[in-house]
Amino acid sequence: MITMLGTPRRFCDGITRRETLKAGALSLLGGGFTLDNLLRAEEARPAPRRPGKAKSVILLFLGGGAATQDIWDLKPGAPVGIRSEFQPIATNVPGIQICEHLPRMSRWMHKAALIRSVNHKAGCHNFLPAYTGLELPGSIHPSPNDPPSMGSVCEYLRQQGARQIDHRLPDYVYMPFYLGWGTTTRRSGPYGGCLGSRYDPLFTECEPRGDKGARARGGYSPVPVRGQPYLPNSTLIPSVTVDRLNARRSLLQQIDEQLGAAEGQQAMAGHDRAQQRAFGVLTSAAMRAPFDLDKVDAKERDRYGRTLFGESTLIARRCVEAGVRFVNVTWDGIERVYLDVNAWDTHDNGFATLKGNHLPTFDQTCSALLEDLDRTGRLDETLVVVMSEMGRTPRIVAQGGRDHWTYCYSALLMGAGIKGGTVCGASDAHAAYVKDRPVSPADICASIYHCLGIEPDQMVIDRAGRPIPAVANGKPIREILA
Repeated sequence: MITMLGTPRRFCDGITRRETLKAGALSLLGGGFTLDNLLRAEEARPAPRRPGKAKSVILLFLGGGAATQDIWDLKPGAPVGIRSEFQPIATNVPGIQICEHLPRMSRWMHKAALIRSVNHKAGCHNFLPAYTGLELPGSIHPSPNDPPSMGSVCEYLRQQGARQIDHRLPDYVYMPFYLGWGTTTRRSGPYGGCLGSRYDPLFTECEPRGDKGARARGGYSPVPVRGQPYLPNSTLIPSVTVDRLNARRSLLQQIDEQLGAAEGQQAMAGHDRAQQRAFGVLTSAAMRAPFDLDKVDAKERDRYGRTLFGESTLIARRCVEAGVRFVNVTWDGIERVYLDVNAWDTHDNGFATLKGNHLPTFDQTCSALLEDLDRTGRLDETLVVVMSEMGRTPRIVAQGGRDHWTYCYSALLMGAGIKGGTVCGASDAHAAYVKDRPVSPADICASIYHCLGIEPDQMVIDRAGRPIPAVANGKPIREILA
């Protein structure tokens, strides 16, 4: 590789001038290895073998590691100290049982595929496998070298013109705040990674709070977290009219055109994308409308639950109705307000937390989402996914919960493209290890892409001009696909 000399000053998206010149040298001197040729090769790829049944995805991410032994894969015959305090109940699909504290979800298993054999070796609280399929141990902080998340690939394809939709709306929205906000540590996973920051999601912001007088006990407590996601900087100050804003935008475009002549075009493209998004948020009624819950009937909001998770999920449904392709709602930790400190990371007081708050809240919210999607016919074109970054130990610890475990856990896929009433894989007698049909996070990512009509080996072009697959090493899970 030829490295051109130059200042190491970084652009706003993290790439340095030196790296930009290095990539440029490859384009100039590498013969057929040029970005233009790569893009032409990509455009010449055959169309997907089958159209995707899902127009959109709503990912409900239970951050911290939901315990499959207490939710989706109970083992009532296991010894004391391993088996759950909860009992399994029958669902509307013969032979499929789930936790007694999910009575509403038990009526939706005919639309669901339950995977009980998910596993990876990338370490605990590593979100990268779930969002990208890459099992990279220890990769807990975002890196510009990470593979792109599923939502970022959707945004990439939209920006490349592969999907014609309302240009005012992004294809990737992440709620209620960036991953790890509540624990003050930004986590890897839901980013554009090597594609560049222009393909990051539109992150909402939030001011979570608890009921008056409610405090977590010892870090874990069955208390609800309240709040509502909102778009950052989504209102103009009184002195700034839309006309004045557009005038500023014109001036910025002129400045950027001059800077673009001297700086790396790829970094400037990311900068321009960020500006477009900021102006779009401020000026587009279509962008703001899904987040305006004041115009939603109070009874509808009550059905989802007046919790942060419930309000976020209701907004997610409204975003999908507006045309957003990939919407993420994460139930994350909220250490900043001393509530629900570790989300589904239930080491201590685990059964009380699950029974008193987590499971009833999830049951209410997720079932309300499915009811609305089904009633309007949108469940046939919307894929709903429930998953975590890991699971929990089969053995119950002294503090009344379960510790970290990545060797066997569960995921749930419902709606568009899914063969309902199915179970894929099986765990052993203690739900400790996979007994049959191991499934990797990459396989789940590949299945989600398949439902969207995106081939898992679809090539995208990273910031250095290199083609990479949407997900590496993952195969669609044929047993659960309609």
